[in-house]
Amino acid sequence: MQTITILGATGSIGCSTLDVIARHPDKYRVFAVTGNTQLERLMSQAKACSARYVVVADENHYVRAQELASAMNVPAQILCGAQALDHVASAPEVDAVMAAIVGAAGLLPTLAAVKAGKRVMLANKEALVMSGALFMDAARQCNATILPIDSEHNAIFQCLPADFKYGSLEQSGISSILLTGSGGPFRERPLESFADISVEEACCHPNWSMGRKITVDSATMMNKGLEFIEACWLFGTSADQVKVVIHPQSTIHSMVQYVDGSVIAQMGNPDMRTPIAYGLAYPERVDAGVEALDFMTVGSLTFDQPCHDRYPNLQLAIDACRDGQAATTRLNAANEVAVAAFLNKEIAFTDIARVNSETLNQLEPITVSTLQQILEQDTLARDKASALIRGLR
Repeated sequence: MQTITILGATGSIGCSTLDVIARHPDKYRVFAVTGNTQLERLMSQAKACSARYVVVADENHYVRAQELASAMNVPAQILCGAQALDHVASAPEVDAVMAAIVGAAGLLPTLAAVKAGKRVMLANKEALVMSGALFMDAARQCNATILPIDSEHNAIFQCLPADFKYGSLEQSGISSILLTGSGGPFRERPLESFADISVEEACCHPNWSMGRKITVDSATMMNKGLEFIEACWLFGTSADQVKVVIHPQSTIHSMVQYVDGSVIAQMGNPDMRTPIAYGLAYPERVDAGVEALDFMTVGSLTFDQPCHDRYPNLQLAIDACRDGQAATTRLNAANEVAVAAFLNKEIAFTDIARVNSETLNQLEPITVSTLQQILEQDTLARDKASALIRGLR
């Protein structure tokens, strides 16, 4: 019986995690669920899974959370704030943590889990984008186990050899990692019409059901850019050893290419419960509630290289990965601000990449190594991106 904390329980990953856990009451129990604004959903989840703790990230919502817990007869203890998030991520009773808080907000509680030596199911790619070296060093020093949950990185993990040597693809017989992406909803849309893309159009992914922010990132392919950076840290590769491949059907979730010419791919229906179940049960496998891939109905599988004119954010991320930690931290921060502005209909779809690019261009290159420096660069980039957005209105 594993005891699980779910950071970001009300999002799509958190909901899917609870769905898988509910299928195996003999294997998993929930220690804590955390959320931010979707309080009624959070309380319903806590009651359904008999969570011991509920953590509300925003202290301003604490009173409302207590009122709902009382009205809905939720027996869990209600906590709030950053310290409470760290507590439920690192408590001695916890065996594993699903790190599914979206964006930079997930960094500190995920790091708390790592430093406590937990088994961390990493669905928050921003933790590595913001603090890759620091994060992976802490995992090694504290004997934490990092299991990737993003479908692409989970696929790569499954395709690696059993004796994979972190940081040395050559010694493992690997020539490159192939990171697949659908290309989003605008893969064939005329470039001249991109400025007219609406929020509703950008929030409609052709294959995956996700939250609004990550869906917009998928439309700009910033999500693939962040995954590119994450892959380099997760598997200890250089930027030259990771390649992005457009695969519209999202059937192959990623591939590993070996020096002998072999390519091993992980395939399945586009449902996040598959990688979640793999992370929960590793190294075993359990039923995820996902239908098996039917090869008689799959149809054609097609591949292409990404067009950087169509996806400038992808190239920005690859370039930032080469430039170092400060650049990737700044890019993630600027993008979070820009996407929020787009979702609020303050800027155009094409302005997202413009804000991201200008933020990087207007900040001097520096080297960062500490958590404090990383957080300072995050704040600096957010301020710069916000100023640029005000200039666009």
